[in-house]
Amino acid sequence: MKFTRFEDLDCWKEARKLTRQVYEAISRNPIWQRDVRLCGQIQAASVSVMSNIAEGFVRHSDKEFVQFLFIAMSSSAEVQSHLYVAIDQKYLSQDSFDDIYAQVEKTSKIISGLIKYLRTKTRQTR
Repeated sequence: MKFTRFEDLDCWKEARKLTRQVYEAISRNPIWQRDVRLCGQIQAASVSVMSNIAEGFVRHSDKEFVQFLFIAMSSSAEVQSHLYVAIDQKYLSQDSFDDIYAQVEKTSKIISGLIKYLRTKTRQTR
């Protein structure tokens, strides 16, 4: 299947869900909202996952796309790390932490699969 829009990519769709979950969790906790730095960092990291998938998709080569997908994976790990700060500060319940963490894992696995596919495809076309 050939994709013509980044919005059709499963990894982008899941990254969008992740971003929504992060923003919703923050909006439910006024105490967390006062931690402006952590809010900004976790929001930026989740948005970065989406943005890097989109930006890489419009690049002219699979090699460039893969580079952006790795950046998206790094941003996913950053979200996970920030989640630990949030739970340690009691900004999140264990259930919310688990739900968002699972969404990060799901998104990362799809991104990883796309990276593997693109690398295999590149080797086969040489």
